[in-house]
Amino acid sequence: PLFFVDREADLIKHKGYRIAAAEIERVLQEHPAVIAACAVGVPDARVGERIKAFAVLKEDVRGLSAQELISWCRGKLAPYKVPEYIEFRDSLPKSKVGKLLRREVRSYERKKVEES
Repeated sequence: PLFFVDREADLIKHKGYRIAAAEIERVLQEHPAVIAACAVGVPDARVGERIKAFAVLKEDVRGLSAQELISWCRGKLAPYKVPEYIEFRDSLPKSKVGKLLRREVRSYERKKVEES
């Protein structure tokens, strides 16, 4: 499938590839336990950006590991598009109209990298 990417910042630059964050998010949200997802690029000197995803699980879901979600992605995405890390969150930042505020998640992650 083709994905229309409306913002340059919504592309993750990993190992020379330009990956639409929306494609990774869509695959994660196809998982029956996931209600929301966000994918961002985390700066890395060797590969450009590492792919990190955030997932919000349905309230009644217990015991799902990040590794299981990564395996789910492996079955549905090209190897270079699979997130290296998945962090679970209770919620993701959204605008007043309910649109995912990916830039807030991205800036939060960049601050963490700079502080480490």
